[in-house]
Amino acid sequence: MTRLAIGFLWLLHFLPLGAIAAVGNTLGRLAFWLIPERRRVTRINLEKCFPQMDPHARERLARAHFRAVTRSLVEHALLWWAPESRIRRLIRVEGEEHLRKLRDAPFVLFVPHFVGLDASGTRLALERDAVAIYSAQRNAQWNRLLAQGRGRFGNQRQLSRQEGVRAAIRSMVREKRPFFYLPDQDYGARDALFVPFFGVPAATVPGLSRIARLARVKVVPCITRMLPGGAGYVVRIEPPWENFPSGDLYADTKRMNEYIERQVLAMPEQYLWMHKRFKTRPPGEAGFY
Repeated sequence: MTRLAIGFLWLLHFLPLGAIAAVGNTLGRLAFWLIPERRRVTRINLEKCFPQMDPHARERLARAHFRAVTRSLVEHALLWWAPESRIRRLIRVEGEEHLRKLRDAPFVLFVPHFVGLDASGTRLALERDAVAIYSAQRNAQWNRLLAQGRGRFGNQRQLSRQEGVRAAIRSMVREKRPFFYLPDQDYGARDALFVPFFGVPAATVPGLSRIARLARVKVVPCITRMLPGGAGYVVRIEPPWENFPSGDLYADTKRMNEYIERQVLAMPEQYLWMHKRFKTRPPGEAGFY
């Protein structure tokens, strides 16, 4: 089955992006009904984060989210096999001047979990070698394909989660690489702070603040928007954060979550609502899922 799926994706990369997007949207509508566990998690997350939203509007948002996620998955066909010229044309970068100013310096590229994050990784790999941490996939074939796809341009440093953040920090500092860092998921209670996310206490790793302080590097936000079918992606690089870290770990982590909230409100269907963001609860509080 995996070989068939990989072969299907490889064939897709020959199509125009609009056609690939249409395939992704169709599969997303099917996935909404075929993956009940992720549908349930998505609905719970949206209810917790947007309790005032009309239930019908939340349901439309959940369905739109499945289409966006599935689109991003099938559009990996382009990230993995399209030539560099096509990737440059379809994935545009705004704010590249902020990267140029840090050309000779290490820094943390703060990348929240929006569906276009792999598009940003592929596009920015054309400009500079980075270091990133990835979770190993259960399927060995998918694991190899992901590693090959993410490393097809330049000399990207890919570390497993078992190797840890310290290895990534060493690579960032010694080799003056950006650290492609995704800190906005629930990794359990260990080392986490319960910081509000849309008003809900969420176990949040305060790594962004810690890394910036320990390595004495700047934090540069990076948000990628998936555009309507056929129009590609826009990677937006923002200026480095001022007064960060502040010395207050909780305040810094709260600032991070509030920043993500603002980006979510601009494109709510593209944030990763399928993830059990509130799986870890404060002591004594019942689980959501």
